[in-house]
Amino acid sequence: MTTNLKAYFPMIKSRMEVLKEINQNAALQAVFNSWEKERQKEFLDFCTGVRGVKILYDSFFKEIANPETNPQRLEDLLSVFLGRKVKILQILPNDSVRIADESTLLITDIVVELEDGSIANVEIQKIGYAFPGERCGCYSADMLLRQYKRVKSKRRKKFSYKDIKTVYTLVLFEKSTEEFRACPDQYVHHGEVLFDTGLKVRIPQEYFLIPLDIFKRSMHNKPIRNKKEAWLSFLSFDAPERVIEVITKYPEFRPMYEDVYGICQNVERVMNMFSKELREMDRNTVQYMIEEQQEKIEEQQGTIEELKEAAEDKDRELEDKARRLEDKDRKLEDKDRIMDLTLVMIEYGQAGEVKRLQQDPTFLQEMIEKYGIK
Repeated sequence: MTTNLKAYFPMIKSRMEVLKEINQNAALQAVFNSWEKERQKEFLDFCTGVRGVKILYDSFFKEIANPETNPQRLEDLLSVFLGRKVKILQILPNDSVRIADESTLLITDIVVELEDGSIANVEIQKIGYAFPGERCGCYSADMLLRQYKRVKSKRRKKFSYKDIKTVYTLVLFEKSTEEFRACPDQYVHHGEVLFDTGLKVRIPQEYFLIPLDIFKRSMHNKPIRNKKEAWLSFLSFDAPERVIEVITKYPEFRPMYEDVYGICQNVERVMNMFSKELREMDRNTVQYMIEEQQEKIEEQQGTIEELKEAAEDKDRELEDKARRLEDKDRKLEDKDRIMDLTLVMIEYGQAGEVKRLQQDPTFLQEMIEKYGIK
């Protein structure tokens, strides 16, 4: 079987054709020469079909999976994971504050309303954010609240909580976080709220967390067995053999690859897209390192606080012990004084008053001072 994709996508240009276009344009030549050799090779390989295009490049994915121009593609992806046929009713606006804060690590973040009124948030991350569970919970809750406000405003007095539909959060990680490595053989994690008593109360939130790096490792030397694996392979692999396997078993993926290679026909455009990806990769790496360091700092601060609390507990324990010893010493001293006073008082004919020494602290102190007992 051929390993060059040009046999399957005839529009793919040859290496000579691509380099000729670059060398004939001084601006393109300057950009190309500014790249490292490894990046030059990567660019030429996917433009000429030696390798498949990395679909998760931001510009490529947004072009081929745009729900405004090709809603059926996102509908198919959602149908595979939700386990039912879905149709997109409309695209909903994103949370602009969230996008502004977190866009560096996001490939895409699409929120759509489905035909039955449920909401689906499809997010793809180049590098997983810290605390993925907490983060997903926050944004799922945010979408649920936004749905509640929108539906209540629309239905007014007719509003019922039964009008609230499920919010689906589907997150694909190109590079997953440490939590996912605890499940090295699992790459589709589906979660929803269930009660341990069997109580049938619906909480309208579901989650699908999909680490693509773990999927790639799990598929080593294995064939694609179903549509779900075909979608994940489409998003994960750039090996020509996998691309050919995907379009052979599921021909509906061929038009998406054709769209990608259609983009590659415009060398200037695809070079600009690739340059943007390289800049994003650098920013992503920096952001990831910052988040990793921040997490380590927080862990260290937590450890320091624990050690500080343990030291304070130890100090309190030592202080209590010191107080107990002081009390013990005081009692021993009082006992010695009583014994000395007893002998003195017997000598001075006050034997009848000896018993008061143990019963009356004031009398004890008076006798100590009277007879000069130290």
